[in-house]
Amino acid sequence: MIKSYFKTAWRSLVKNKLLSLINIGGLSVGMAVAMLIGLWIWDELSFNTYHRNYDRIAQVLANQAVNGNLNTWYAIPAGLGAELRKSYGNDFKYIAMSSFSSRHILAAGEKKVSSSGSFMEADAPRLFTLKMIEGTDNSLDNPSSILLSESLSKSLFGHGPCIGKMVTLDNGNSFGVAGVYEDPPANTTLYLKPLSFIGPWNYYAVNVLQPWVFDAWGWDCAQLFVQISDHTDMATVSGKIQQVIYTLSNTQDKKYKPALFLHPMSKWHLYQYRNGTLVWGKMQYVWLFGIIGLFVLLLACINFMNLSTARSERRAKEVGIRKAIGSLKSQLIGQFYCESFLITTLSFLLSLLLVLTTIPWFNEVSGKQISMPWGNPLFWLASLGFTFFTGMIAGSYPAFYLSSFKPVSVLKTAFKAGPLGTIPRKILVVVQFTVSIVLIIATIVVFKQIEFAENRPVGYSKDGLVNITMVNDDLHRQFNAFRDDLLRSGAVAEVAESSDPVTSNGHDVGGLNWRGKDPGLAADFGIVGVTPEYGKTVGWEILAGRDFSRQLPTDSNSIILNEAAVQYMGLQKPVGETVSMSNNNFTVIGVVKNMVMNSPYDPVEQTIFNFNKDMGGFLTIKIDPTISAHQALGKIEAAFKTYSPSIPFSYKFADEEYAKKFEAEERIGKLARFFAALAIFISCLGLFGMASFMAEQRVKEIGVRKVLGASVFGLWRLLSTDFVIMVVISLFLAMPVAWWMMHNWLQNYTYRTGLTWWVFAISGFGALVITLLTVSYQSIKAATANPVKSLRSE
Repeated sequence: MIKSYFKTAWRSLVKNKLLSLINIGGLSVGMAVAMLIGLWIWDELSFNTYHRNYDRIAQVLANQAVNGNLNTWYAIPAGLGAELRKSYGNDFKYIAMSSFSSRHILAAGEKKVSSSGSFMEADAPRLFTLKMIEGTDNSLDNPSSILLSESLSKSLFGHGPCIGKMVTLDNGNSFGVAGVYEDPPANTTLYLKPLSFIGPWNYYAVNVLQPWVFDAWGWDCAQLFVQISDHTDMATVSGKIQQVIYTLSNTQDKKYKPALFLHPMSKWHLYQYRNGTLVWGKMQYVWLFGIIGLFVLLLACINFMNLSTARSERRAKEVGIRKAIGSLKSQLIGQFYCESFLITTLSFLLSLLLVLTTIPWFNEVSGKQISMPWGNPLFWLASLGFTFFTGMIAGSYPAFYLSSFKPVSVLKTAFKAGPLGTIPRKILVVVQFTVSIVLIIATIVVFKQIEFAENRPVGYSKDGLVNITMVNDDLHRQFNAFRDDLLRSGAVAEVAESSDPVTSNGHDVGGLNWRGKDPGLAADFGIVGVTPEYGKTVGWEILAGRDFSRQLPTDSNSIILNEAAVQYMGLQKPVGETVSMSNNNFTVIGVVKNMVMNSPYDPVEQTIFNFNKDMGGFLTIKIDPTISAHQALGKIEAAFKTYSPSIPFSYKFADEEYAKKFEAEERIGKLARFFAALAIFISCLGLFGMASFMAEQRVKEIGVRKVLGASVFGLWRLLSTDFVIMVVISLFLAMPVAWWMMHNWLQNYTYRTGLTWWVFAISGFGALVITLLTVSYQSIKAATANPVKSLRSE
């Protein structure tokens, strides 16, 4: 019987080639979209599962009351690891202090590589369950050892063994390679950091940190990772350690009310903290694209339902005859489900081909490294379930609708479904276009938000601005000579040194006092140490007072505030005011326009710029606009090699670094645009099929109307009106849904665009134009046909 069902289904497909192609084409596109999104979601949800016991690994964070808000800090005091071992050792299996990932120069003989890594305590390899290719996971017990990733070890030593070989760090200390670990996969936090090497924490503690830091409980300068013991849980341990820093802090630091807690590894990637509360981060996109994938698949299923039920008049007699000779309703349902499963199976096979073709592009747009998991049994099990689910959904309405025909009604006279019979199909078309219009509106709003933030005044000139990271003090010690050489070369307009690049400010300072400050206010400011040339280099705008000057020795005790700082401090005439900071008094000599140094979607942080005498860590160079960047970089590199010959020349353009701040939103926008286009394509396929079938149904009516004098335009309008009405209804349904969705999405950004009327108008007009273009071909074709051919059988 089943064999007979499939034979009949195959004959039906071959007999109705156009509708079969539309059904298979639409379903395959819908299934391909759902499959791509499913692979993306799986990659997101499986983030960090590479680490064994990842559900028991956590990072220790701290909530602090700052500027009236509850801020979550990833940096913690350097002495916290030792304190937790001493007081709460039974609650932890592993504790590992760590520096923040930073770029260093590693050298092996003449080979030099610039790579990012961290300095960690000996428990780190065991905590993260690194897969050791050479050495063991206790190799960091030796304070003069270093662990390398597989890719870094090959860059330095080739493919041979490297245990025991020496690596020089930043042209300073040498370390013996004690182990090589497998590169973490792309869907891990250690890959994103990245972690190309792990140096010993003891080296960092002695050579980078100062001894007093380990007793300074208000000085946050490191990270702490832990794995909790098997007998406890995250909530319990978080509660126990909550007051550790507060108890050990001095009176000044207690104002911030620091509270420790554990941030589980399972939440690192998809969640974020807002005002001290764990909220959705990327998880919102997992749900969003999951819903989009489901709806795009549903659109393809609706096509199948519509085109199958639209052929009901053709198949009515078939159903009547089958019932008359004894077929049961359940058997007819089985027949129609077999047709559905045959189409979905063919569509699934075609969708695999589409996914293989598009996955390189999809990876590029989404920033992923997804591949087809051919060897994973779960993939094939999920694929079978996915195909079965799609077949059930697509075939449900046609199977039950067509099998419900009464044989007496369909065999007695020519069967007509009647006006009520078309209502379900019209409802499904409305649903299709409602979803499509929502996606169109969402895509426009996403790109509008990106454009809004990109056009935000940044407060400095990004053009021709180059950032160079100083990995040692060569250039700092010889800064004046280096700067003079560059200026004489004619390649640059100005050079400055700073503690942070112009596109990022990662330093904060608290404990400030000024005239009129509320004694109970726990204030926190961003701080950037700069040389006097910084303002001229970046092109900031002085609003009051003056810039720093090398000719004025008193400027070493002077500061410049940005607009946000002046507003926050409530200073009416800030120039000349005295600010107490780090037990020293500083005079405000100027106010500059707000500079967007961090997220372009957030308010500018109140920031202090101070005269920096110590090594800043970053060089900022303004290329002379009269010469090409290529020529300028050549001259900059020559000067760089003169004063720092042992360090590879590496640079970043400020405008490119700033553009990276929009990457996440741009990816979301591109993916939304892609899925919206496919949703429209699938909907239009269905409309085309429906228009074709309706024109075929009404061919005699059109012939009679033409004989009676109807114009081509009149007939086109007659055949198109129903579809236009359905799209207009979709517009009224889609607009409030899209407004609600995008309004909530925009709340994630402090600096955000508005939902203007033209977004909805363009989306609605576009949907109408697409509808008319889709149905017009069939409408005009029917309207221009020779009525003699359609009426001669009468």
